[in-house]
Amino acid sequence: MSSREILSIHIGQAGCQMGRELWELYCLEHGITKDGYLIKESELEDIAFECFFQETSCRQHVPRSLFVDLEPSVIDEIRRSEFQKLYHPSTLLADKEDAASNFAKGYHGYSLNSSFFENVSDSIRKQVEICDHLQGFFVFHSFGGGTGSGYTAKLLETITQEFTNRIPKFTFSVYPSPRLSSVIVEPYNALLTTHTSFDYTDCSILFDNEAIYDICHNLLEVERPSYLNLNRLISQVCSSITASIRFEGVLNVDLHDFQTNIVPFPRLHFPLASYAPCLPDANVKHESLTVPAITTSVFDPATQMVKCDPCENKFMACCMLYRGDITPTDVTNAIQKIKNSRKIRFVDWCPTGFKIGLNHQAPSSAPDSDIGGVPRAVCMLSNNTGIKDAWTRLTGKFDIMFHKRAFVHWYIGEGMEEAEFSAARENLAALEKDYEEAACDTVDPVVEKHI
Repeated sequence: MSSREILSIHIGQAGCQMGRELWELYCLEHGITKDGYLIKESELEDIAFECFFQETSCRQHVPRSLFVDLEPSVIDEIRRSEFQKLYHPSTLLADKEDAASNFAKGYHGYSLNSSFFENVSDSIRKQVEICDHLQGFFVFHSFGGGTGSGYTAKLLETITQEFTNRIPKFTFSVYPSPRLSSVIVEPYNALLTTHTSFDYTDCSILFDNEAIYDICHNLLEVERPSYLNLNRLISQVCSSITASIRFEGVLNVDLHDFQTNIVPFPRLHFPLASYAPCLPDANVKHESLTVPAITTSVFDPATQMVKCDPCENKFMACCMLYRGDITPTDVTNAIQKIKNSRKIRFVDWCPTGFKIGLNHQAPSSAPDSDIGGVPRAVCMLSNNTGIKDAWTRLTGKFDIMFHKRAFVHWYIGEGMEEAEFSAARENLAALEKDYEEAACDTVDPVVEKHI
């Protein structure tokens, strides 16, 4: 039986740096060397990981991935890294000039006036052609930069137009935080990206810069977290989300399961991710890592990848992805305990709520990682109406800047119209309204008739 392949595309500085840590973690989990060869090939029974790796004629396993950036520095770091022989040279694509943290330059100016965009499109086609049964696209990027915002939005649009057989597109997006901002115009880039790519994304998992920084500082006890610390945490979450695809398991979840169970309406496709346990190696043996304990932990706002309070809002769906030394009975009892506690509330039109994924492959971590090795872990993907708080914070910052038309001329100079800003703002206001309406109780038509 052929594997159902997934093509991962890493775009911009943040996307490429996330990808670098993620593929190193994949190799560690599957026993693949830095050169792409299996450490214990004779003992290999599980070939499910081939949905992420392509085996060459010389038995090397090459990531099904593309690394794309408009300037060469990050790509050059990968080419010089200890994993340089893992990647096929044609999948590391870089041009000579970045998008200057400008959505318009990435979307309008650069993509339309450069042959590099066509080279990237050709590379995607070639990667798709060598797949037997493409299951979906994973796109890693950030909302804040020009390449991660504008260029990614244009690429998602192109992919959707070319592959019209409804192949799912999942994005793993670094979401800008108003408190931890490296680019002044991040609110513009983020809103324009969300608006432009709304119809071209099936599920978008957000990583709030401030939230993952706080997890590294407070839970992993890293005094001054660097990009490396943040990306390793993100890669651990991504690894747990894809574990059921890469390993054989009791209750596995594929991309269509994610879509069906997490996205109730096409517009509400922004699940909230949580991960537990997040512990430094020195603390692992002192903590209770039972299934009920880690299940309770993922409902704690301190373990969430976006700053909001889900328990004060309502859940529309909840997917619990367990991995490691776990039995179905333990999971059933832990979920029942959560339900009985009544700390969480579901919308009245979706009372069932929980989807369970169970995989016996324990999580791994790099030898010098901040995240300690644990026998079991859980990642929760929940569609919660509280995610609207993240958009509200961002639109508030957008409104302050756009009211003065600050920096707008840089976008207009790259081919945008001012009306696109207003359209993006209206779309995000409608999204916040959609989440509010989803949280409202269903009105009984009989009662309504007698009023």
